[in-house]
Amino acid sequence: MGDEEKVARKESKNIVKARAAVQKPAYALPEAVGLLKQVKYAKFDETVDLTMRLGVDTRHADQMVRGTVVLPHGLGKTKIVAVIASGDRQKEATAAGADFVGGEEMVEKIQKENWTAFDALIATPDMMKVVGRLGKVLGPKGLMPNPKTGTVTLDVAAAVKEIKAGKVEFRADKTSLVHVPVGKLSFDPQKLIDNTTTVIGAIVRSKPSAAKGKYIKSVTLSSTMGPGVPLDSAVADAAGKH
Repeated sequence: MGDEEKVARKESKNIVKARAAVQKPAYALPEAVGLLKQVKYAKFDETVDLTMRLGVDTRHADQMVRGTVVLPHGLGKTKIVAVIASGDRQKEATAAGADFVGGEEMVEKIQKENWTAFDALIATPDMMKVVGRLGKVLGPKGLMPNPKTGTVTLDVAAAVKEIKAGKVEFRADKTSLVHVPVGKLSFDPQKLIDNTTTVIGAIVRSKPSAAKGKYIKSVTLSSTMGPGVPLDSAVADAAGKH
């Protein structure tokens, strides 16, 4: 048996063992966080993800669920932010801590070189005519600036600071699932609980008026290599009241 095969077997044994630890149909949030930490076997610091299945039909525009929320304890890494602006807005972006700041020359670089060495892109409304050409490069990576997520704005300084502070975007996909990172597994349990509660609350409050029936169908917490741990429905009720 080769080394690679041995590693693969060990990994699959670990996965089976970790999944077997999930024995209840649903867990309270503190229990779920504790369980993910307990079954950790990966050598790296895993990302903790929240997945929610919603009772919406995203084929209808009036049932789309999308927004942003600032995590109280961030994501464990500072996002690289690029800003496309003109004049004084460039100075404001630089002063606020943007990693890359430019105008039409940055649009050209992205277009010609497929350059996307950033986690978020902010643009001022006057630059959207030229930024609009970047749909093919930025669209598939979810990096296209959008007024709904606060990335098309005149207040570039506030937008940069929010993203650096741990602002995350949530959006229901075609299957009505929302996936959002809520931190690292190495975080203090309370920080993961706070971040998760904040995201759930934001999604609960984003319920479209056109959505009928049960809105939150299921909530699951998982880590990169760990099992999916189903959360108690009370988590969504409590988070929505915050």
